[in-house]
Amino acid sequence: MAISIRQLHPHFFGEVSGVDLRKPLSRQEAIEIEAGMDKYAVLLFRDQEVTDEQQLAFALNFGERENPRGGNIVKPQDSRLSTGLNDVSNLGKDGRPLPRDHRAHLFNLGNCLWHSDSSFRPIPAKFSLLSARVVNPKGGNTEFADMRAAYDALDDETKAEIEDLICEHSLMYSRGSLGFLDYTEEEKAMFKPVLQRLVRTHPVHGRKSLYLSSHAGAIKGMSVPEARVLLRDLTEHATRPEFVHVHQWTVHDLVMWDNRQTMHRVRRYDQSQPRDMRRATVAGTEPTVAQQAAE
Repeated sequence: MAISIRQLHPHFFGEVSGVDLRKPLSRQEAIEIEAGMDKYAVLLFRDQEVTDEQQLAFALNFGERENPRGGNIVKPQDSRLSTGLNDVSNLGKDGRPLPRDHRAHLFNLGNCLWHSDSSFRPIPAKFSLLSARVVNPKGGNTEFADMRAAYDALDDETKAEIEDLICEHSLMYSRGSLGFLDYTEEEKAMFKPVLQRLVRTHPVHGRKSLYLSSHAGAIKGMSVPEARVLLRDLTEHATRPEFVHVHQWTVHDLVMWDNRQTMHRVRRYDQSQPRDMRRATVAGTEPTVAQQAAE
């Protein structure tokens, strides 16, 4: 059966049929899916009952696995997963929902903010692939925003103003906006701000997009208040309903998105009930700007 993609939103987001992700992809299938990612920015694969190993093998068709170090406060020995996937659940190592006052739970609430995965790394992520293993009965939808369409809708004056701006991104900015300020010295060093362009150009089709994230907390050459007002205004613009698709999860959905062209966030859900979501992350290949020490 041939791969086909049905567009679900006027600007982006495609639903893929005709592929079984439990089996190795042919080279042609991988080419077609990557081309779909370039065009639609987010792809949904339904009814994919994959193992962790199969999910990671699928992701590796599109690049190398991103090193997860520095993306969380959970120490490796406390991690629930040992398969190379990122744990995006609300579960502890014992498989039960984390207590509401647990430090990792409080840190992970930052995923409810609009963000682009790994924009806090010098070389940010390319693709993320999230598999729904246990779906929470209440809430937990994921919203995606098309940052290409949002850029296109800006007026020419704003486009000129932001074209060459460089932002500082850090997990401490996103978590700090929620009041999470409890870091060890090791974590502060690990989460040191990095530099990212505010406007990115896609390497394949050449469309420009806004590169926004809750991890962005400063702009080079601007006062912090001025920068945050601009970032807030741009985020409000980019997440207007006409640019956003809401995905309601069902078990064994796998959603794959391009972090270079989108932002996303998870909505609040019942934290007393399990939500088991596992992410494979494909590493980016180059920085958006030459890195120097971000003050």
